[in-house]
Amino acid sequence: MTNRLGTRTERAPAAVIERLVSLACLAPSVHNTQPWLWRYDGGVLELHADLRRRLPAEDPHGRNLTISCGAVLHHLQFAARALGWETTVDRLPDGFPETVLARVTVSRRAHHAVARGDIDLLRSRCTDRRRFTAWPVPADRLADLCERATLWGARAEAVTTDAARFRLELLANRAISFLEVEGRRLLEQDRWIDRDGPDGIPLELLPDDPDPLQARSRFRPGVLEDTRLVIHSGERVIAIGGDGDDVGSWLRTGEAMSDLWLEATRTGMSVVPMTQPIEVESTRHEIARTVLTTSIEPHLLLRVGWQAIGRRDLPRTPRRPLDDVLQR
Repeated sequence: MTNRLGTRTERAPAAVIERLVSLACLAPSVHNTQPWLWRYDGGVLELHADLRRRLPAEDPHGRNLTISCGAVLHHLQFAARALGWETTVDRLPDGFPETVLARVTVSRRAHHAVARGDIDLLRSRCTDRRRFTAWPVPADRLADLCERATLWGARAEAVTTDAARFRLELLANRAISFLEVEGRRLLEQDRWIDRDGPDGIPLELLPDDPDPLQARSRFRPGVLEDTRLVIHSGERVIAIGGDGDDVGSWLRTGEAMSDLWLEATRTGMSVVPMTQPIEVESTRHEIARTVLTTSIEPHLLLRVGWQAIGRRDLPRTPRRPLDDVLQR
């Protein structure tokens, strides 16, 4: 295409779109459900929420599903920049079904060098649930990570004081106490552990010996220690949210989470989502009222810290084949 100024704009060919979608789908998602579908038609990529992968018991409103889709949307934009392409994103476009979360055009006006380090970053990012060390996360690094959320229309706040961290720990345990008596939630969680196929959480990525000194897990004993005692290690928690609690805000939170996570990975830190305190509405409101100091509607909590053991040898969570997630 050529615009009025005579500058030629090149649309990404199908081969580039396929590579971008493959890289985008390395994004994190709730229980590795990968609840997204891409459709490519007429030079435009559409991101759809795959409602067949929704968690009706744990995520009845679709908040975690939408955040996951926001993460894959950011991964696509990040991958495009790394490969020298530009993206134009129309979020929640008018006149389309509610499952269409974004329409993306991939093009370029000039050739750019490939940022191979960024491609490697997408491939190396993972959820490492092993114990964090006591090494503290510097305040300036936390501030930098929180500031990145604003680039995506979201807001973030680090939980740093001992009082706030202790309060958050109590609320996390309260949420688990509420959730662990709901059989439908427990059955739903179990269905996404050690599945046959290209999704879910492999057992080899879940610590199999919970530490009795740590807070209780949301999962069955011996499978996953998902919530740690925040107060007793060098890790910190970052809350990401926005001014509202709706689909548009959740999508932005997912993009911000992806950006923050990739930047933390670039600097050697590990990130683990902590969603159960947010899944209980009363606890979510209590966190907003008694833990956070700014008027954020929290959508997601992230544990951020350092781990003594490298991530290179960890197996990667499986991914759905390209033909399952991209319709042409």
